[in-house]
Amino acid sequence: MAQSTLRVILADQLSTRLEVVAGADKARDVFLMAEVMSEATHVRHHVKKIAFLFSAMRHFAAALTKAGYQVRYVTLEDEANSQSLEGEILRAAEALTPTRIAITEPGEWRLRESLEALRLALPVDLDILPDTRFLCSHETFSAWVGDRRELRLEYFYREMRRRYDILMEPDGKPTGGRWNYDADNRKPPKAGLDSPPRLSFAKDAITHGVLDLVRRRFPDGYGALEPFHFAVTRRQALKELDHFIVHILPGFGDYQDAMVRGEPWLRHSLLATYINAGLLYPLEVCQKAEAAFRQGAVPLNAAEGFIRQILGWREFVRGIYWHFMPGYQDLNVLEASEPLPSLYWSGETAMACMREALAHTHDHAYSHHIQRLMITGNFALIAGLDPKAVHEWYLGVYADAYEWVELPNTIGMALHADGGLLASKPYAASGNYIRKMSNYCEGCTYDPAVAVGDRACPFNALYWDFIARHKDRFGTNGRMPYVYANWNRMTPERQTALRDQACAHLEALRAGRL
Repeated sequence: MAQSTLRVILADQLSTRLEVVAGADKARDVFLMAEVMSEATHVRHHVKKIAFLFSAMRHFAAALTKAGYQVRYVTLEDEANSQSLEGEILRAAEALTPTRIAITEPGEWRLRESLEALRLALPVDLDILPDTRFLCSHETFSAWVGDRRELRLEYFYREMRRRYDILMEPDGKPTGGRWNYDADNRKPPKAGLDSPPRLSFAKDAITHGVLDLVRRRFPDGYGALEPFHFAVTRRQALKELDHFIVHILPGFGDYQDAMVRGEPWLRHSLLATYINAGLLYPLEVCQKAEAAFRQGAVPLNAAEGFIRQILGWREFVRGIYWHFMPGYQDLNVLEASEPLPSLYWSGETAMACMREALAHTHDHAYSHHIQRLMITGNFALIAGLDPKAVHEWYLGVYADAYEWVELPNTIGMALHADGGLLASKPYAASGNYIRKMSNYCEGCTYDPAVAVGDRACPFNALYWDFIARHKDRFGTNGRMPYVYANWNRMTPERQTALRDQACAHLEALRAGRL
């Protein structure tokens, strides 16, 4: 009997370089791709995210078919659709009788475990192949962890730079003499700072069909479906990459932490959605950024800061995820338990900064990393919101969010729920940080200079309450002596007033009045 393989491609694995695709035999093998409700509703996904993935999947399947491959594509509304990935693999195995099934490792522990359980029901062997789009394998990351007491990005990042010879000199030293130019990349927004023009891709019949499908099947889904600007093919994603390198990257470094009212993009790349879905490759993105610097088109602080996010941070959080799962998802060392407030979904709040970040999230399935960390994440941290609820919100609402990248960023970076495994200190901040790094505070109901009273910015009292209630944990943290010195200098009356104000803010939050 001829050997044949059923080759399963997941929605975020749209890459011809993966072994599951590159090793296919056009005559004998069949690709399986399936739109299933179980994955589309695993959390409350943004409708733009669903539409992007379904359209990109359909375009990828069409490209495989055009290239001469056999593709079994199951649409969401196929009457025979079992509406689960496992069900569609079983159904295809029964219909096609392959001698082997191959799939690339998924990006979620949940799905990886489900596939392991599926082995028992399958009539043939299931091979789970490594996801070679990533630049650091599970084994390499575990070897790097070794017996280290602290896992810090900076040291991991240096090894990755050496390994891939990115921004390195022949003598083995980093280009420019420094590994990290983050100190040069924290400028507050200057007057008139806005986003350069961005690309918007024409929608073909496939994408129009998907948009109609999403309107019909997800009428109560979160977010605005249109306007829909996403690239949905590799060719379009490469145009997005080139546009970023030429027009956006030169100003990325200086203003990557800045926030401006009415400007969701500023100097950010918008490339994570395409990298994480497989339409772009992380190494090619880093190499193009480096080449732009070498050609004198991009300053070093911009190129290095951008490369660090991909070659460093992206690979680092993925390593953390797989090394410490499944227990990592349940970590909550700060014992935070406040339910996720409705304003995260509705965007209805008098806090101008939260309203802005949540509006970008609703409208674009996007907000940039400082809005995620220092606005919505910071608020969740100091208000003591339940980490699992916050994690599910972040996983659902952003088009670039998959559990391997989102969970460590939420549990570790934003909420410090892992006790410092990922970050050496909590990223808690008062309203002063937001005032400094944005123009959101202008005209806000609340005043970032006021901590107690009717006009008090909620970030202020909640920040100090967070500092006070976790004094035993953070009081000896080497990065926080200045914070606790300031707290200890306050009179008991001032401390009590701040904590009472924090309680009032939380009561208003629970009642939907903040």
